[in-house]
Amino acid sequence: MIEFRAVSFGFDEVAVLEELSLTIDDGEFVLLAGANGSGKTTLIRHCNGLLSPDEGEVLVDGTDVAEDPVAARTTVGMVFQHPRDQFVSATVGTDVAFGPENLGLSREEIDRRVAAALEAVNLTGREDERIDALSGGEQSRVAIAGALAMEPAHLVLDEPFTGLDEPARRSVLSHLESLSADGTGVIVATHDLRDVHALADRVIVMRDGRVAVDEPPERALESLEGLDVRAPRC
Repeated sequence: MIEFRAVSFGFDEVAVLEELSLTIDDGEFVLLAGANGSGKTTLIRHCNGLLSPDEGEVLVDGTDVAEDPVAARTTVGMVFQHPRDQFVSATVGTDVAFGPENLGLSREEIDRRVAAALEAVNLTGREDERIDALSGGEQSRVAIAGALAMEPAHLVLDEPFTGLDEPARRSVLSHLESLSADGTGVIVATHDLRDVHALADRVIVMRDGRVAVDEPPERALESLEGLDVRAPRC
């Protein structure tokens, strides 16, 4: 479970989040929507300690993220909007192994996690390929595999479809659907509900650093006017 309790945060004295409270349960598929500047990216970066609240607290499984960021980063896997921002190695296998290696796991366990993560995103057997030679969609899948290798309870993705062509979008969607079916909680931050609306259990829409809508998908679609979110065609 991820809990935001009266979280406020700002950059250079400009408020981005204002007394925001929210709970996301294990196994939920949540769309965190909102226009650019609404605060959604800032919010999700609090989930594993990339940012810390000015006021309030963020808890993962009951533990304050500020007190144990390592535990939070193990429980909450993050995939950034631009996958290249999170790659730390030149090849697929070494990059996916980086997180588990930093947990101090045995070589056998690291290899098991890497193999399972690559299988989950249909990249089995491509451990030795250079990441910079992959397509945008393949790089997104490597980024997801890197997060999955930590075996998180929640996978958080920031605008995961930006810059992807249609086949790549379908591939990433298919993998997210499989992960959700297997019990992994999924949080997708996006300004465009069209791709993922059908997979969601819940839609949360932000505006000016606050929650403007928090509803099941069909009810949420009735409340999007003026929020600058792209909705699926009915």
